[in-house]
Amino acid sequence: MTTLQEPPAATRAGLRPRVVGRTGLYALLLANAVVVTVFFVQAGFASNTLIVLGRLAGLYGALLMAFQLLLVARLPWFDRRIGMDRLTSWHRWTGFSVLWLLLAHAVFIVFGYAQSSSLDPVNQLVDLAETVEGVLRAITALAIIIVVGAVSARYARRRLAYETWHFIHLYTYVAVVLAFTHQVAAGTTFTSSSVAQTYWYAVWGLALASVFLGRLVLPLWRNLRHQLRVTAVVPENDDVVSVYITGRDLDRLPARAGQFFLWRFLTKDRWWQANPFSLSAAPDGRTLRLTAKRAGDGSAALRHLKVGTRVFAEGPYGAFTTLHRTRPDALLIAGGVGVTPIRALLEELHGHAVVIYRVATDQDAVLHDELRELALAKGAELHLVTGPAVPDRLAPQELARLVPDITGRDVYLCGPPPMMNAVLGSLRELGVPRTQTHFERFSLAG
Repeated sequence: MTTLQEPPAATRAGLRPRVVGRTGLYALLLANAVVVTVFFVQAGFASNTLIVLGRLAGLYGALLMAFQLLLVARLPWFDRRIGMDRLTSWHRWTGFSVLWLLLAHAVFIVFGYAQSSSLDPVNQLVDLAETVEGVLRAITALAIIIVVGAVSARYARRRLAYETWHFIHLYTYVAVVLAFTHQVAAGTTFTSSSVAQTYWYAVWGLALASVFLGRLVLPLWRNLRHQLRVTAVVPENDDVVSVYITGRDLDRLPARAGQFFLWRFLTKDRWWQANPFSLSAAPDGRTLRLTAKRAGDGSAALRHLKVGTRVFAEGPYGAFTTLHRTRPDALLIAGGVGVTPIRALLEELHGHAVVIYRVATDQDAVLHDELRELALAKGAELHLVTGPAVPDRLAPQELARLVPDITGRDVYLCGPPPMMNAVLGSLRELGVPRTQTHFERFSLAG
């Protein structure tokens, strides 16, 4: 188990890990945008303004598409510092930017060439597809991106099963390949310069290699190395179950309290289904434990797992760890089954901690006995807050009463979205700096 006696050196020096990761990504994108613009200018301008705008929109759209791949590559360095929830949120909004840029590219190019010919825009598009290499591939790529964008809109996403949405989303990789080959074949920026073409191959090679490494090679290597299996299944109450997992060389698995894995239990009816569950105990180098509430078929099936079942785990993921501490003392706020990473964090944290566990009734307080024992052993304060949502038991005045020095602590928060939104509002009203507030909204996008 990893323990930290004080905030990391980067934090003490004022370089917060999340800021470092975010700044690195922004700087990478900006630098490449500048390089692309330079190559575009060097290639020369077309006489038609619409064609110029269309080509530039296409270049920036393609660059953002490569950046999207990096955002969902699940590279450990970025994930530990930024968190999968933020990376996938940026991926989503970047995706809509890509869609609008590529639509602008197509419209400007078609109308620009139509101005210089006697064809209407529809026939001009058909003519380009028939006479210019790579244009038909570009049209196919744009059609795929439009479909993926439509099913990724919030309204549609809520009505699709994750597996269905994910299967459709995988076609994005087809669009990526088609768009890249179109750029190399037809883009004047790259056809006129071997240096620019080499640069473009390097950008896309790095992006695709990152996805291949983070999404395929690293998970396969870790699972082959650790050979995970279920060792025990323990019901915590009628709706919650804990699963204990062991394997080889778990002391070399870089997991920390507060992180989660995408778990696949390799049974004949569930091997294809991945579920994100947090570690509910700090990794000790021998055993991993997850605790899940029955919320769907995947989590409900955990209760029926047999000892010895093979496990394929992707991760660890998440920035909800002590890596981001800025203060020696902490406040941990859990709601419902969101107590699982909070319980693990309490086990790892040093310094004085206050734990607030929000549930509807005492019977809903899973792992409460463990929390009480841990709090006693570590000299922490534990508050079990029960009752209906109204009046709000975690309103600003209630938090200030339970934790008078709240502005001097790091606050770790995990629970249902409505509860998290309410608590984040309370923290803002109390003046807790954003840099001291740590939370994640789990997502499987990408």
